[in-house]
Amino acid sequence: MKMNSEIAAIMKERFGRDNLMALATIDGATPWVRTVNAYYEDGMFYTVTYALSNKMKQIVNKPTVGLCGDWFTAHGTGENLGHILLPDNAALAGKLRSAFASWYTNGHINESDPNTIILRIRLTDGVLFHHGTKYDIDFT
Repeated sequence: MKMNSEIAAIMKERFGRDNLMALATIDGATPWVRTVNAYYEDGMFYTVTYALSNKMKQIVNKPTVGLCGDWFTAHGTGENLGHILLPDNAALAGKLRSAFASWYTNGHINESDPNTIILRIRLTDGVLFHHGTKYDIDFT
């Protein structure tokens, strides 16, 4: 089913804040999974990460990724939006700082490093469970 207002409201309520999500990438024939802090908005998840990390190297080579967390699984396309301090990223960076406020300034994120980037995951499809209802979602 295509995204509709009911599903959009559930996604925003559940994921429009800091969430721990399993992010899967592929390196050759080998899947790699790690936990990331992610924020959802309008069919996309965002995280702050390091451009030289293995996950970003894998996404450059094969941008299709999988996400899983809190009764939701999905596929999407990973995109490097560039340095978090780029002028085009200012509004989104503010949202991410707010969403991740409980840990953002504890030394894990170094915004002055040009390799500190925003990863956007543009969702393509997913399965959401909510109060006994299963939603097969087409995000395209």
